[in-house]
Amino acid sequence: MADRLRGRIAVVTGAANGIGKGCAAMFAAEGATVVGLDREGGDLTDEVDVARLFAAIGAEHGRIDVLVNAAAFAHFGWIEDMTFGQWRETLAGELDIVFLAIRAAWPWLKASGSASVVNFASANARHALEGSAALAHCAGKGGVLAMTRQLAMEGAAHGIRANTISPGFILTEATRRHMDVEPALREKVLAKNMIQRLGEPEDVAWCATWLASEEARYVTGADIAIDAGATAW
Repeated sequence: MADRLRGRIAVVTGAANGIGKGCAAMFAAEGATVVGLDREGGDLTDEVDVARLFAAIGAEHGRIDVLVNAAAFAHFGWIEDMTFGQWRETLAGELDIVFLAIRAAWPWLKASGSASVVNFASANARHALEGSAALAHCAGKGGVLAMTRQLAMEGAAHGIRANTISPGFILTEATRRHMDVEPALREKVLAKNMIQRLGEPEDVAWCATWLASEEARYVTGADIAIDAGATAW
């Protein structure tokens, strides 16, 4: 169906790359007015910057109907090698970046009366991938999963739905660099996948589009795995 998001004001963080870019493009194709945020426009882990960005969006549009928190940053390393600074930077880049955006957007989401928040957990929130040094990333994404369930409860009275998508391994600029560092990673991922291919941003964007639309009006507090079946066995 075309125009599934016609008339919706959608804010997508991390819109310049990867999954965020895929979501922003699909939302626009489905009729949404898309406001893309990325590091060039401000520091999404800085409280003042985030407040400024969302105040400007709210002043221009009067409401936010959809907030997609796709921006993220993580250090990947084994526990023996990871510094406390890297740990804290990862939690800021996985958790703070979501909290700050949602808190700043909350009055404008309430103004919608029928808003959807889409956060990104990960297959790593549910299982470890053998050979992948993702300790801090797993912790951050597990936090997003738990936080979103709480947001679903807090938002229900205001017409705000909150859900997570948990992607498996998706081919993006960042994951391609990760595979360059760990050449065996591709085969490890495919060994866990039921569907024998790696995901693409479009695979995730279709799910985000549904969650952003009124088709998912009865869905909140849910987590949807887009992972080729990796967490199903």
